[in-house]
This record gives sequence, C-alpha cells and structure tokens, in this order.
Amino acid sequence: MLVLTRKINEAIKIGDEIEIKVLAVDGDQIKLGIDAPKHVDIHRMEVYLDIQEQNSEAANISTDLFHLLKNNTKKD
Repeated sequence: MLVLTRKINEAIKIGDEIEIKVLAVDGDQIKLGIDAPKHVDIHRMEVYLDIQEQNSEAANISTDLFHLLKNNTKKD
C-alpha cells in the first residue's frame, strides 16, 4: 500500500484521469474531492462491500433457480 501525506488543497493523481483532492480536515475526518470519468464507479467501502454481497446473493439465487427449473422440466 502506498501511503502519502497531503495537506488541504493538495491532490493525488491516479493515472491520467483520476484526481483525489483533500478539501477539508475536521478533527478525525477528512473531506475528499474525487474527479474521475463517469464510467469509474466510486463508492465508500461499506457501500462497495454491500453491493458485492447483494450481487453474490443474486448470483446464488439465479443459480439455484436455474437448477430448480432444469430439474423440473419434462424430458421428451
């Protein structure tokens, strides 16, 4: 993991298209501004993990449903 120190209004550049800027520091919280192309998904970690869990559950339900339908179809 790369660890960098930045002050307010200083930024970090990721590749050619993503910039992360420190906008404010208030106690133990920082406010970041992220400038990235629209096709780049940006989520807080807890939201990202929730999305991954929901996707996994949906995939399992789809697989279970597929097997159920496959086993219940009549064979000619």
